[in-house]
Amino acid sequence: MSIVQFLKSKSFFIQVAIAIVGLLAFIFFLKFWLGVSTNHDQKIQVPNLHKMTLDEVEQKLKELNLDFKVIDSASFNPDYPKKSVIEQTPEEGDFVKEKRKIYLTLNPSKYRDVTIPDLNGKTKRQAMSHLRSIGFNIGTNPTFVRDIGKDVVRGLRYKGEILTHGDKLPLNSIVDLVLGDGKGN
Repeated sequence: MSIVQFLKSKSFFIQVAIAIVGLLAFIFFLKFWLGVSTNHDQKIQVPNLHKMTLDEVEQKLKELNLDFKVIDSASFNPDYPKKSVIEQTPEEGDFVKEKRKIYLTLNPSKYRDVTIPDLNGKTKRQAMSHLRSIGFNIGTNPTFVRDIGKDVVRGLRYKGEILTHGDKLPLNSIVDLVLGDGKGN
């Protein structure tokens, strides 16, 4: 029997029909099995976790059969309580399946510490610019000491205490300048 006669034969068409029916049955079975095994119709709406502590988050997510993982601590934000959630992924309102992990970013307990630079001998303008660039605020009442240089930095103070090069203060601290008055020798 030649190939052309085989392709026109009844047994060839029966084998093709069996293959097509078998393939369709396999596809329908696979679709049904995936729908059942992956909980296709199940969805849980992610709650808003912002400003919650870890204990509150754990309790809330346990009720919804969800998990969480802390991935980072961000820069301190004074608008949020210490050690509370600042960001979450997936976002609030998104739909997820049970036992899905919600990734959280927490608010640290305080601003990070910044090292005090050596500004002795710099001008007031240079010192203010440098201090602002590293995250400090400048006080409005500088202290003047007897010195030949007018508005030359002779020290720094924080809450009345004299600071030295290498000391550390929290970011956004208010630092007061100690400046020369220009009337010294």
